[in-house]
Amino acid sequence: MSFSKADLADMKWSLGTLLLSIALSGAIIYLSGNYLEQSLKDRQAAQNQLSESRTHLLAMQNDQENMSSYALEYNALLAQKVIGNEQRLDWMEGLEALRQQGAVLDFKYTIAPQQAYAPNPPVDAGNFQLSRSSMSLQIDLLHEEQLLRLLAEMRKQMNGWFMLDGCSLSRTDPLGGLAPLKAECSGGWFTLKNRNAP
Repeated sequence: MSFSKADLADMKWSLGTLLLSIALSGAIIYLSGNYLEQSLKDRQAAQNQLSESRTHLLAMQNDQENMSSYALEYNALLAQKVIGNEQRLDWMEGLEALRQQGAVLDFKYTIAPQQAYAPNPPVDAGNFQLSRSSMSLQIDLLHEEQLLRLLAEMRKQMNGWFMLDGCSLSRTDPLGGLAPLKAECSGGWFTLKNRNAP
């Protein structure tokens, strides 16, 4: 089959349509490739954002669980009056109540003014200031077990956080009189106060 110039005139519209179709097809393929590439980038960005959101959600859930457990501990410390101002009057009333119960023959005590406390080794107390009110006790005893009972009743009946440093026992009456033993004990009442609180 041979073509002549006359055939070209008849085919010009067909060739023009063919060339236009090829150009449009090329443009569509090029644009489709760009659209696919952009879609893949958008998909990857969405997956990254989803992954970050899941990580943040897990962190928030862990924080919420921690807050719940810390809230229980914090509320327990509030109920024990460990957090807040010094509870000197409560401690004195508690000690007088123990005296009335007759757990020991008699005792005297002194509570020193509250001072900032820096434990050794250092402890990170966060936003709280740890303070201590030192206390000394002079206790008249019939026997050693009375001392243990008194200290146990202090922890059981009195609000606050008392830490015993130590006790020394001495015999005052070798013949076993009214108060054959004397105990000298030292310790301190601890309180935590929020540094931002008024």
